[in-house]
Parts: sequence; structure tokens; C-alpha cells
Amino acid sequence: MIQTPEPLLHLILFNPEIPQNTGNIGRLGAYTRCRLHLIKPLGFTITDRHLKRSGMDYWKELDVHYHDDWAAFRKHPGSPRRIWLFTTRSTTSFWDVSFQAGDGLLFGSESKGCPDWLHADVGDPWRITLPRFSEHPCAH
Repeated sequence: MIQTPEPLLHLILFNPEIPQNTGNIGRLGAYTRCRLHLIKPLGFTITDRHLKRSGMDYWKELDVHYHDDWAAFRKHPGSPRRIWLFTTRSTTSFWDVSFQAGDGLLFGSESKGCPDWLHADVGDPWRITLPRFSEHPCAH
């Protein structure tokens, strides 16, 4: 793991389940100098062969932090101050907000999203959505 001096963005995965998705997001983070936060429990191990195939070749260049739970993530000194929760339960498009350097982009697990208590912790003004042009239930 490397530590970037000041990440452009924080990519936050809450209880990710699919190793290929996490590997690809890790690749994106390594390429764009974003910090990746993985909040446990994870639905796989980091040595999982699918994760290796998707992104482990970039893992050594990635600023990745593992957190035992949401509370540990929030207390971590390397966590972002501003967190944007991507959710289907918002009408505010990500196109309509002003991101700043150092912001966190939070994504829930592939099958469940983020629980209600996490939505409440982040707060309604910080919940945003991707515009949908398809009836497909998930963008993963």
C-alpha cells in the first residue's frame, strides 16, 4: 500500500461482495490517485483469484485502507470530511452537486446498498444518485 499525500477523491466501498468489482475500482483508484477505503465485512479475501485478475496488478500502487466497520472508518484520520452517498433513494443527480478535492464517494454493497442507519449518518443533503436510463436494477 502506498499513501498519497492528498488524494483527489476517496472511493469508499461499504461491505463490498464481488471481488471483480472491487478489483476494478482499485485499478481506477491507482490510476487516478484516489484513496480506496474498504469497510468490512468483505464478501471475499484480498487474495481471491478474481480480485487478483481484476486489479491486483495495480494493488501495490493503490492507497488502500481497510476498516473493521463504519465507526472505525469515521474515526480514521485518513478518512474524508465530506462524504457523498450514491443511492437509488435520492432524487439529486451527481451532476447537480459540487465535488471538492478530498471528497468521499460512498457505494454500498452490490446486493443491499447501504443500511438505513448509514443513510441517516451521512444525511439527506449528501445523498446523490446516478441518472438511470434503463430499468436494470443495478449499475454494477
